[in-house]
Amino acid sequence: MATTPGTPRLLRAMNDRAALDLLLSQGPLSRTTLGNLTGLSKPTASQLLARLEAAHLVRQSGTTAGRPGPNAQLYEINGSIAYVAGLDVTPARIRAAVADLTGKVVGEYELATPGRSAKGTVDRVVKAIEGATGEAGLNRERLHRVSIGTPGGFDPTTGRLRYATHLPGWHAPHLLEELAAAIAVPLEVENDVNLAAIAEQRVGHAREHDNFVLLWGEEGIGAAIVINGRLHRGATGGAGEVAFLPLPGTPLVRNVGRNNAGGFQELAGGEPVLELAREHGFKARTPEAAIAAALQTEGAGDAVLTEFAHRLAVGLAAIVAVVDPELIVLAGGVITAGGERLRGLVQDELADLAVPRPQLLMTAISTDPVLSGALQSALSTTRDEVFDTAGPPVT
Repeated sequence: MATTPGTPRLLRAMNDRAALDLLLSQGPLSRTTLGNLTGLSKPTASQLLARLEAAHLVRQSGTTAGRPGPNAQLYEINGSIAYVAGLDVTPARIRAAVADLTGKVVGEYELATPGRSAKGTVDRVVKAIEGATGEAGLNRERLHRVSIGTPGGFDPTTGRLRYATHLPGWHAPHLLEELAAAIAVPLEVENDVNLAAIAEQRVGHAREHDNFVLLWGEEGIGAAIVINGRLHRGATGGAGEVAFLPLPGTPLVRNVGRNNAGGFQELAGGEPVLELAREHGFKARTPEAAIAAALQTEGAGDAVLTEFAHRLAVGLAAIVAVVDPELIVLAGGVITAGGERLRGLVQDELADLAVPRPQLLMTAISTDPVLSGALQSALSTTRDEVFDTAGPPVT
């Protein structure tokens, strides 16, 4: 609804939003504490809380205790006013979670998808969502927004998935429309590594950084690029598909899209990491297990970690030369398996290969950064919608 600058209506709306943001980040809060944080008088803070409580945006949540004087009433965000769902899609499974407006996860579900055909993608997504809402005791209709993370990226000009030939069933020309119709709530689909960066930006190490890169290492290598606080997706959604970077140390790969391979992937992807580990006597079944074993083994393990760090630094040097980030976040199961030891080795090697010397940190997100980012992305939009439109009419 349009407002006139400087009117009491606009000032009330601004105060309401400031209070809601504080209750989200610091709540529960008493009227006095909220007034002190916002600079509002006690009567104004009382009127504000009464408005928000009447709109069901906040609710009472106990009282203060252990302080001199009478106990004060505490207020918190009413999380049940809106729910969102996030999905993390891989070739092997779909993991779904539902969170309330405060970000509290209230339901989770994982659907294994081994050996599936290209058909039934929409049905599987709906089943995963309904599994998570069912665990939360909700109907799917209670959701305000759904955010899905997939490998690759959907081309904004065609609506089709690119850079992810290993994900059958997600390349149909009208898939996004079919998903939106079946889910029947606002839907967003984003690159999985981009969502991991959103999680890092909202609740991780990148909260104070406007320019950073997140490097993701699992079976595949990928990156997310944030410039001036905003994700950079590129013209076709392919920004950050660094697996295709031609790099020294590997043969030049041609027809990279058809082969779904490139220099950085051939250097530091999951299969090359396994081969590196086997060359040094490790017989792990997964690259993550190989790096974890190397971390615990002197001699041969040191050689594996040093070489892996060198390979990561070679790719990062190319990225840093173009983007010049202030921070690089290392994420993904294979990289994080190396812990602080690997991080330090990469930092030292990168210092020899690049002129800029950004800070390197291991991800602060301990469980499924993609799913966390999907929820954070959906929550951000939903909070704006709910907080800006759910208030009562001003008389």
